[in-house]
Amino acid sequence: MPDNIENQSIKLEIISAKNLKVPSRRQPAGIYISINFDSSRRWKSTISVLPYKRSIAWGDTVTLSSQASTALSVEVRASYEVDRTLGNGEVIGTLKTSWNELLDHGDEPFELSFPPVRGVRPSLTLKVAVVDACDNQNGALFDSLVDCEIARDTDAGHALFAEYRTSKRVSHLNDVVQRFQFVLDQCPVDHPDHAAALTNLAWACLRGYIQMGIQDIDTITSLFREALALHPQAHPDHTLSLYRLIFALNWRYDRERTAVHIQESAQLCCKLLTLCPEGTYLRCIGVNGAVDYVVSACNNLPIDASDEGIHLRRVVLELCSLCQRRPRSLHNLSQSLFTRFEHQGSIDDIDECIQLGREVVSLCPEGHPWHNDYLNNLALSLVCRFEHQRESSDLNEAISSYEKVVHLTPVGRKTRDISLDNLGDALRTRFCERGDADDIHRAIGLQGEALTLLPHGHPRRKTTLMNLALAHYDAYVKLHDIVCLYVAIELHRQSLRVRELDDPDRPINLVNLSAALCSHFEQTRKNEDIEEAIRLCQESLEALHSLHPDRCGSYLQLQKAYISRYQVQHNPADLSLAVENFRLASRHPTQGLARRIIVSYNWTVIAEHHGGGSALEAYSTFFELLDAHLATRSSPASRREAAAAFHYARSLPVDAASCAIRCDDTRHAVELVEHGRGQQWSLASRLRTPLEDLESTNPNLAHKLSELSKCLSGGQGSAGSTDRAAADRAATKYRKLVEQWDATVAQIRDLEGFSRFLLLPSYTELQAAACRGPVIILVASKYSCSAIIVPASGEPHHVRFPRITLPHLDKLKDDFATAIRHATRMRPEEPRKKLRVLLRMVWDEIMLPIVNVLQHDLKLRYQSRIWLCPTAAFTSIPLHAANPFRMNADRSGRESCLEDLYICSYTPTLSALLRARQAMKTRTTPSFAAIGQSRPGAGQGDVLPAVDSELELVHTLVPPNVEFTHISKDEATQAGALNALRCNTWVHLACHGKQDLEQPYNSRFAMRDKPLTLLDIMENNSPQAEFAFLSACHTAVGDEETPDEAIHLAAGLQFSGFKSVIGTLWGVSDILAKHVVEAFYENMFKDSGGGGVMDCTKAAWALNRATHAVTTKVPLEQRMVFIHIGV
Repeated sequence: MPDNIENQSIKLEIISAKNLKVPSRRQPAGIYISINFDSSRRWKSTISVLPYKRSIAWGDTVTLSSQASTALSVEVRASYEVDRTLGNGEVIGTLKTSWNELLDHGDEPFELSFPPVRGVRPSLTLKVAVVDACDNQNGALFDSLVDCEIARDTDAGHALFAEYRTSKRVSHLNDVVQRFQFVLDQCPVDHPDHAAALTNLAWACLRGYIQMGIQDIDTITSLFREALALHPQAHPDHTLSLYRLIFALNWRYDRERTAVHIQESAQLCCKLLTLCPEGTYLRCIGVNGAVDYVVSACNNLPIDASDEGIHLRRVVLELCSLCQRRPRSLHNLSQSLFTRFEHQGSIDDIDECIQLGREVVSLCPEGHPWHNDYLNNLALSLVCRFEHQRESSDLNEAISSYEKVVHLTPVGRKTRDISLDNLGDALRTRFCERGDADDIHRAIGLQGEALTLLPHGHPRRKTTLMNLALAHYDAYVKLHDIVCLYVAIELHRQSLRVRELDDPDRPINLVNLSAALCSHFEQTRKNEDIEEAIRLCQESLEALHSLHPDRCGSYLQLQKAYISRYQVQHNPADLSLAVENFRLASRHPTQGLARRIIVSYNWTVIAEHHGGGSALEAYSTFFELLDAHLATRSSPASRREAAAAFHYARSLPVDAASCAIRCDDTRHAVELVEHGRGQQWSLASRLRTPLEDLESTNPNLAHKLSELSKCLSGGQGSAGSTDRAAADRAATKYRKLVEQWDATVAQIRDLEGFSRFLLLPSYTELQAAACRGPVIILVASKYSCSAIIVPASGEPHHVRFPRITLPHLDKLKDDFATAIRHATRMRPEEPRKKLRVLLRMVWDEIMLPIVNVLQHDLKLRYQSRIWLCPTAAFTSIPLHAANPFRMNADRSGRESCLEDLYICSYTPTLSALLRARQAMKTRTTPSFAAIGQSRPGAGQGDVLPAVDSELELVHTLVPPNVEFTHISKDEATQAGALNALRCNTWVHLACHGKQDLEQPYNSRFAMRDKPLTLLDIMENNSPQAEFAFLSACHTAVGDEETPDEAIHLAAGLQFSGFKSVIGTLWGVSDILAKHVVEAFYENMFKDSGGGGVMDCTKAAWALNRATHAVTTKVPLEQRMVFIHIGV
């Protein structure tokens, strides 16, 4: 040690510290070192080290003048405020020493130990050295000891509280509270230390009195809440105040178990975690523990399906993004969403429920103690979504999951009955859907086994009894086993006998028994059966609130009971009551669209069979629901698949029109047949609606709708994912876009002049399609077959076909297919006798009655244009080629055929014709592309020898002033053809065409590399396109399953932008087609000369002239194969 350190300075380095425990066990805001020289001067470290580790590197250095007092004390103190401190904090350790003693350790680091605290001895590792005064570049700033009354009382309170935590004497605690209360009294609300005083008092009470249960925690919580209010988010002490309030709320919940407190704590934890990233002080000293407590407590709360309850579950899930409690939190949120779905029927809820369920199962694989439960719940959610949307993949996945649960639940396990019952119920559901007897026999066996595991008095026995009864009843309905009906009735009665009156499943048990009794009444005509059936349904409705999802089932069973009684007693009141229950069930908001569609379909069947005047309402309801259902599907293929699920309702558009005709409401018939047909194209087309008028009125809404339409269009062609979870997410995203699109359209309709924006067109609006010539809708219904002629003005004309029924048309359609196949094998010069006989029948029975109205009622001029709009079976009959094939009565010549009298075109719907006309308002400089592929890629067809010469022929016939592009051979690829369709206004396409009858969107043109599909064409928006000639096979014939949708290549080109299209109804010979092509373009460009205007509206006339011109060169079936679609 130097003998004399006067005029020198001492450099003190605090290297590290260890075992820094706070005597009171309170979590400090930080730790600081204080070196005290006398009662008025001290040096206080500038770094507050946060003590969450046993050993902490410090690294603070200070240079002090040796002229300071040689005696000094070193203190380690805990501070409870980050910003301004109240008092000097709580003492962790104090040691009196001097500079000489410290300098005795030389230049090496040494350890300075303090008296023990909570069983360990705190220590500092220091290093001191004497430096010259001139080396003192940063002399220490001295800090006066805080020595006022509130500071002394606060410090004393900290010391007394530390003493109380050791002694547990109430007298010590009373002294602590007295001190802190005095300080609080001296620090009014506007005092800068008010929040610190509040916190000190609250903490002492929380860790003292509350543990002994002698003070109301509500007051304590209020103190913490008030302190937090004084420390807003920008305040340095905000996070600590937030943590202390959470701690208090957790204590309060632990004492009172009131959900509101843990819910508030959860909300605050979310805020705190965003302010305390992983690794920060608070996360290390206790935040994670507090959050873990909150998550655990919330996970043990009862399932709450309210918006607030679900919000809490989302908060809890956010709190445990990576912790081991995440599966339970995911499960709880999933179950809350499932419960809300059951009550409100929102498809978004069940979709999210399933997504969460999948994540839970993935986090808890086989072998996890909760794996079976989570897998079982996922399967249940899938079954519910199937019942809502009728997606068979959901049901199949559910059955697969249930089978796995059964496999993993061995005989003897207490829950085996649940897994058996659930699997049986899912198999029963599939049996009802598909009718496979193996499913129902297996279901009855599984549920029978489950029942044997449940003795009388077991709480689950009543549910299994009801499910087994349902399986027997469905077996009776599908397999007509009367014994199953008797068993079902007895099992339902057993289930009801063991249910309390307030049992939540009692109403559905009542309805199920009612169904069985109704069927028994139909067998025995015992009046007591039907009266009891009606009473049971009424009782079930009385037990259910107006928006309970089970009310729909009660409505449906009640209408069945009324119909059953009506069929026996013929009381019109029963029919009216049945209709009212149909109406209520079809409109019940908690039910999925798929189920309501089925309800409305059954309503149409009952209304048609029994009358009562509600049939038109039933049809309209069906179309509205189906339209809404299909609009949620993101691709044309998925929309068709969804529509095909209701294959039994395929005839409803024409049946609805027939119904309106029979009600003498021909205008409504036009509206109904339009609404029910071509929905695939209508749904896709509304995303391409011109917005010019809207842009001039409200450009912001126009832009918003345009952007949403682009997003929806982008999702339309997306292929279905094999990943079910990914597919679910994509479907949910698409549905939310649809909701935004619908909301935007609703805003637009509020604008003046836009009230009918994108609404289904009225008859008056549809009639505009007939502005260039009448449109003839041919209705083929099982109730009646007739035609509706829509003129340019005035009322529509109904034309009856007295000798034509739907079976006649079906036979005629099949006869045409046979005759055409036969004709293709004949030599060109042979007469087509069978074909002529069939065309004569079409003329006499169908087209002649129409022509009579056109000539005598409408006074339509010779060679005027007409548009044929066939439905159902009419779509497969070549109506345009109707011909009497006989001489006039006076033998002056042959009778005129339809194409002698008028220029015929086709249109799939009136709306399609209107859209094409609307698009004609904008024209551009014409350009022509001739696309041909004579040698398609492997597997796409044989060589077509006449294609290349056909393209050359077309080139010679197109006016020389028109830009012409020739694409063939290696250039005629899928991409090359798409680009030509996009970049040219006129297109001639010569190649193999293939209509895919099972997947019509895969219908295709053969190209060199890969096919050009209908879906490719639909996605290829070509708004400036005008005309396309499809010199290929099967380009204008739809599929058998949905003929009224007209899903074929010609319609796809029309949708993509081509206003006028020539297509083919069956196979075409490329050699013979060349003659028609030549005659067509000669007539098409006859008056254009070298620089005339190319007019696509002449195409129908040019085709008419061409087929007449090639009569001697081309046989009948190869002339009539070509049809014109569009303007």
